[in-house]
Amino acid sequence: MSKQIIIYGSQYGSTKRYAKHLAEITGIDAIDYKEAKNIDSHDRIIYLGALYAGGVTGLKKTVAKISPNQELIVATVGLADPTDQTNIENIRRSLKDQLPEHFHDEKAFFHLRGAINYSKLGIKHRIMMSLLHSKVSKMPEEKLNAEAKAMLATYGKQVDFVDFSTLKPIEEIIKA
Repeated sequence: MSKQIIIYGSQYGSTKRYAKHLAEITGIDAIDYKEAKNIDSHDRIIYLGALYAGGVTGLKKTVAKISPNQELIVATVGLADPTDQTNIENIRRSLKDQLPEHFHDEKAFFHLRGAINYSKLGIKHRIMMSLLHSKVSKMPEEKLNAEAKAMLATYGKQVDFVDFSTLKPIEEIIKA
């Protein structure tokens, strides 16, 4: 079996929860991207990252440490429904902007639903969400995409959409 490692970039905890659960069910170590050193000895990197403003937390810094001959699996964690096709297309377009072309294998991209607790957001994220909410709430209903609808529905609340069963396809690749 190839040498594998789970690396995660989490802001408020739901991505870390997914990473730790995946580590538990696969027996693979999971570490925060800030602690990821000497990862060139691993054949496969499983990266779980929180989505924020179109970016994936820690992904660029991690990819900079990976060689083209290593395999990369990326799972994003965000609030919007990861089964919505438009949302998936937007996330994948953003991923391709952040990854070198040799890592553009869409079969290695997964999307998980996270959680949010507005009372625990840092000031920067609170301001960003407030501005976004203000902008989106003025849009006509027919112009709202899945991400905008999710933001409006959850704004100011504590919601948790974490579902460990959605890790199953990643677990199957890892164990294959």
